[in-house]
Amino acid sequence: MRKSFFFAAVLMLSQMVFAAPKIEQVEPLCWWTDMKMPLTVLFHGQDLCDAQVIVQEVVKGKVQKGASTGLVARSQHNAESPNYLFVDFGVFRAGTYRITLKKGNKKATYDYTIAERRKGSRNRSSFNASDVIYLIMSDRFVDGDESNNSTSNTREKADKSNVNGRFGGDIQGIINSMDHIQKLGCTAIWPTPMLGDDEAAWSYHGYACSDYYHIDPRYGTNSQYAEMVRIAHEKGLKILMDMVPNHCGAAHWWMNDLPYQNWINQFPEFTNTNNCFTANYDINASEYDRQLSNRGWFDTPMPDMNLENPDLLKYFQQWAIWWVEYANLDGLRVDTYPYIEKIPGSEWLRAIREEYPHLNIVGECWTRPAPAVAYWQSGTKNFDGFDSNLPCVMDFPTEEAIRQALENDGNYWGGGLTRVYDALTLDYMYGDINNVLTFLGNHDMSRIRDAVKDKDIRRVKLAYVLLATMRGIPQVLYGDEYAMMSANQEDPNNHSYLRAPLPLGKQVTAEMHDMYDFQSKLFNWRKEEKVVHDGKTMHFLARDNTYAFFRYNDDEAVFVFANAAEEPRVIPVEHYQEILHRYAPVGFDVMTGETVDMSGELKVPELSTLIVKLVRNEAAGGPRKLGK
Repeated sequence: MRKSFFFAAVLMLSQMVFAAPKIEQVEPLCWWTDMKMPLTVLFHGQDLCDAQVIVQEVVKGKVQKGASTGLVARSQHNAESPNYLFVDFGVFRAGTYRITLKKGNKKATYDYTIAERRKGSRNRSSFNASDVIYLIMSDRFVDGDESNNSTSNTREKADKSNVNGRFGGDIQGIINSMDHIQKLGCTAIWPTPMLGDDEAAWSYHGYACSDYYHIDPRYGTNSQYAEMVRIAHEKGLKILMDMVPNHCGAAHWWMNDLPYQNWINQFPEFTNTNNCFTANYDINASEYDRQLSNRGWFDTPMPDMNLENPDLLKYFQQWAIWWVEYANLDGLRVDTYPYIEKIPGSEWLRAIREEYPHLNIVGECWTRPAPAVAYWQSGTKNFDGFDSNLPCVMDFPTEEAIRQALENDGNYWGGGLTRVYDALTLDYMYGDINNVLTFLGNHDMSRIRDAVKDKDIRRVKLAYVLLATMRGIPQVLYGDEYAMMSANQEDPNNHSYLRAPLPLGKQVTAEMHDMYDFQSKLFNWRKEEKVVHDGKTMHFLARDNTYAFFRYNDDEAVFVFANAAEEPRVIPVEHYQEILHRYAPVGFDVMTGETVDMSGELKVPELSTLIVKLVRNEAAGGPRKLGK
């Protein structure tokens, strides 16, 4: 009697001490063999701390006896919250594995998949200067499937009458538009974030992530996203994923139960970033400004992540690698990169590039002038020895110069296209000037047509000639192939209005068709012009609102003359003899196919451009015939 009472008491005590564990989140969702990145799985649920971890292999639906040798739990550690457990695994064989978290006589189980890694995945190629990237605002682009515009498991419903609401753009809309993008001459697609964003309002922009491992159901599913990438590859298109490691959304599931108090940067009251990421390299900066730049919140619904927490840093490293591997991605774009804690941000990128040595990653470093942007590009010789591990940066200084050059007639000292010349004089600052992302506008600024004087289509075309021929990787904002303008001309900088849906069918006017055809001819020609992709640049200063430059190598050159003046200009070819003498005197006009005699008088009409392809002079052993 006493013995039975003793055992009953022990049983009751164990049940009191060990509540039933419950697994609610497991991330990463799966993993692969032969990965360089070690696997650490985050388990979140109910009372998971200190749980015993048991791993068994599942074969044909049956759990095998004994401990697994294909997936081995090597170590584990708790977080500050009792509802988390981080487990480090050794991965040795593909298969399905039953992971049991046991506390006392109670347990929770989860079947985890290890897959064979895709052949050649580590050495995947990426986007580069031969590409033209097409930027899509995911919710606003094209609604290809109206059935998912509103879902039961997301708070904000579609409302196309609300300019700040969700419109219904989705994965199917991107798939349906791939022929349009391909014919334009673009070779890569960058959709704004498509991961879960469950804010109650303004969720359409997607930059307040509520789930790092699942596509927002209003766009589709994870498998549909992977299928989009597969179809893109069939059409010769690459896909970049837009990632946001600086901040999450206030609706993220972990905000109700943070693993650590320093998982996010916290303050006694809401504290904005000071947007002063120059403090990261300013020798005169205060520590106060530096800390506030990296730790202040981007906005009220965007808690600032603290990548100095080693578990969070590992989480984000695995997250980026997981999406590249799962969806077979061709590159990444990183939002608000300099706002991340500086050294952990570099470590985040280092891990991704160690896994994929040839993967290109472009970061948003929204600042000017060029030295401030170049600081963040890997390979730049910084005074403090810092290397960001970020291979590509967005060229905001050149974007600003082109806009300022075309926003008025430019007839003043230092105005007009002199601004573009001045911008490129700082190219020497960059670690790799051919690996910068050039653009005329994006989803966060007024459209290029709204920015130029008189909204003149000729100025827009001139801007696109510069974009297509200068160094770097061109990016086109969706709708700009039609020279779209903001839907609110009284406030063209209003984000919600400039992010209008892509015109379709009868909405496309004759003027829009003309602009599309112009860009299509330009970008499709660019695809095959290696000298434009990786040639050197030589440019010539003029104070008459013109700009001339050569993209060149030993065998060929492309000559560009841009006239932003409101009257015709004669090209001063005699000024260019130091480079022209290397090439045959007769070339051809890229846009018309007509021959161009570079030794004669050439006149370029107002607000227009001339692009001439040149080949090496026959006497120097170059090709005998001109060719495209």
